[in-house]
Amino acid sequence: MFQHRLDAAERLAPKLGHLHGHHPLVLAIPRGGVPMGRVMADALQGELDVVLVRKIGAPGNPEYAIGAVSEDGSVHLEEEARHCREEWLADAIARQRELIAERRRRYTPVHQAIDPTGRTLVVVDDGCATGATMAAALATLRQRRPARLIAVLGVAPPHTAARLEGLADEVVCGAVPRHFAAVGQYFTEFDQVSDDEVVALLAGNDGPPASS
Repeated sequence: MFQHRLDAAERLAPKLGHLHGHHPLVLAIPRGGVPMGRVMADALQGELDVVLVRKIGAPGNPEYAIGAVSEDGSVHLEEEARHCREEWLADAIARQRELIAERRRRYTPVHQAIDPTGRTLVVVDDGCATGATMAAALATLRQRRPARLIAVLGVAPPHTAARLEGLADEVVCGAVPRHFAAVGQYFTEFDQVSDDEVVALLAGNDGPPASS
């Protein structure tokens, strides 16, 4: 479907052409959403920031989200999380909170968080399966009373896209395949994005090459 993340962002940005002149705040979910967020912020003449949320991966299948933790400390659990042992779940939540705090410490020297209150917010990620991470980001940001809350994804299965429509004012998704397996299968190049690349993008530098 897409050559790489930047290709996805370049194709999705025109779908938000109605935001020109509104100076939107593009909030990317690290790390994969940040290269896309940089492209979209530039295309929409907006600002780029990150929304720090971390998924809680299922036991034995860490790529499958059974919940997510937000920077404000809130925890959003999927139905599947009820089958996990309480001790395991508590440890998983604590680990993700530590990682969120570590990322904020790393990003802050080059970029101060931008207040989203009253802004038009565009929340960007390269894709999602269950939607747990994006849902957590949207729920957290809704509490900040934005003027408008928009979710943008490269790819998501139909049930996830439908779920997010109930949490955002608008959902833009590049691909909604019926037979969804994993986000990476819809990108020819799907290399991991490093924290160094995120820092460079937040600092306004060129950031990663197109394949990242």
